[in-house]
Amino acid sequence: MSRPRKWRKVCCLPKNNRFGPLNKPANTERFLRMTVDEYETIRLIDLEGFTQEECAGQMNIARTTVQGIYTEARRKVAQCLVNGKVLLIEGGEYRLCDSYGKGCGGSGCRRNRYNIGLRGNESRGE
Repeated sequence: MSRPRKWRKVCCLPKNNRFGPLNKPANTERFLRMTVDEYETIRLIDLEGFTQEECAGQMNIARTTVQGIYTEARRKVAQCLVNGKVLLIEGGEYRLCDSYGKGCGGSGCRRNRYNIGLRGNESRGE
């Protein structure tokens, strides 16, 4: 029997889910996909200043898992910057927080209100 899937807790969906060069037409050959959980590690570690251990606690996963997700996310950001690719943030193995977690302020998470039509596993009720 396989191990049950452990969903990554994500506080919010990004306000914008597509980034890229403004001086080139966006075609699907130049797209690179980043998952929502990869986005969340970048947000927590690089923007919020969390350590990988704190990020792991916030996302309810192991620190080694965070390290792998974060490494892949940074590689994708670098590819987009250096090679001029369009970055799409969508999908992944995540669930939106319940709005009352430690990093959500306890009075309702204002951040997860930015649902802009991204579809991850949170919409299937799994």
